[in-house]
Amino acid sequence: MNSRRRFLHNSGSFAIGVMGLQALSLSGKANQSHPGYGKLIRDPQGVLDLPKNFDYKIIGKTGDIMSDELLLPGKPDGMATFRATNPEEVILVRNHEIDPGASSKEGPFGKRNSKLKDIQEDLIYDKGKSTPCLGGTTTAVYNVKTQEMVRQFLSLTGTVRNCAGGPTPWGTWITCEETIVRAGGQFRQDHGWCFEVPVTETPKLNQPIPLKAMGRFNHEAVAVEPDSGEVFLTEDRHESLLYKFVAKETGNLSKGGKLFALAVVNSPSLDTRNWKSQKVHVGQEMELEWIEMDEVDSPKDDLRFRGFQKGAACFARGEGMWYSDGSIYFACTNGGKKQNGQIWQISGNKLKLFSEPNDSDLVDNCDNITVAPWGDLVLCEDGGGEQYLDVITPSGKIFKLAKNAKSSGEFAGATFSPDGSTLFVNMQHDGLTLAITGPWEAKLG
Repeated sequence: MNSRRRFLHNSGSFAIGVMGLQALSLSGKANQSHPGYGKLIRDPQGVLDLPKNFDYKIIGKTGDIMSDELLLPGKPDGMATFRATNPEEVILVRNHEIDPGASSKEGPFGKRNSKLKDIQEDLIYDKGKSTPCLGGTTTAVYNVKTQEMVRQFLSLTGTVRNCAGGPTPWGTWITCEETIVRAGGQFRQDHGWCFEVPVTETPKLNQPIPLKAMGRFNHEAVAVEPDSGEVFLTEDRHESLLYKFVAKETGNLSKGGKLFALAVVNSPSLDTRNWKSQKVHVGQEMELEWIEMDEVDSPKDDLRFRGFQKGAACFARGEGMWYSDGSIYFACTNGGKKQNGQIWQISGNKLKLFSEPNDSDLVDNCDNITVAPWGDLVLCEDGGGEQYLDVITPSGKIFKLAKNAKSSGEFAGATFSPDGSTLFVNMQHDGLTLAITGPWEAKLG
């Protein structure tokens, strides 16, 4: 199966149910709650509360020694899975959202970065003036049948705050820096870029090439439309834009291309956040157009302001994004009147406000998102207090799938294995990657 067909099989089938989701104003717990898989059972280990007959396994913990003898970095964030040569195995690529100046204990090189001397210098994007930038990606090979880690290794390093990203139809992972720090002081390089990471089963640290034509801004996630190869990008700002990158050569992002910002036809500079007034209603479809951006690599961190002045629509902290069966879904973490979050859908030249909960009991600031093979939309919460994995069903109901029983830290990177048997997710601030299994077919109601 070629890479594009494999991508469509993995992600296209996820949307069979989601395409039928009702565009409901998802507020009012009594009206919209759903039994899901049943109530969450307290975990005696104090890590993850799950429904009856579900289980989890910790498959990665910050500081674990990896196959390349480096240490598993901290702050795991966005992830995606890819098919491996062995049908029982899956390749998992994982971001690490490590801040500038983080302690060496968060990075892969050990105490005082002692293992850095073993790394080829051109494989480190920014070695820094005194200490290296410790963000990047790791790649893992995991056996979903035996539930054992086969190997894991560092696959990109020297970047900053690798938050989310997205898989491509040509078999790579795009990792995104959520920062706009510039060269100077402790930094040797400008940051705020996307980087492409080849998906491999054997340990390999890839050369970090910034994809500058995709813009310099507070990147969050990407999703690729497989037929056109167009890359959609979110921006994590309170006044963010939604971007689209059209490459000169499909599947070869390093060759450059053009960056566009989304605008709504006949509604220039539309504020979609609904903070002060309900300018966009749930279920409302709007015709969209794309505004070409210039100076996309500007050092001024002004791309979103220039785009808005040109007529681009404004969003409330664009974060998670996922492609499914002809549509792009993306989350705006603090959109809506009560700033609990919004989910948007792009289908062809239409933009639709898919849901706006306005109820923290239902969804508390959705961040990363994915779609299950049976059509449920899975949301990672990043709000205040207790944090959950939320699910929106094909009928528009919401239920809780899991609870962080260890801390109030966010969930991140939820993604299913290609066979649908395993849900991988990170508990970011706890430094854990988990594999969740259970009777997915046994959903109630």
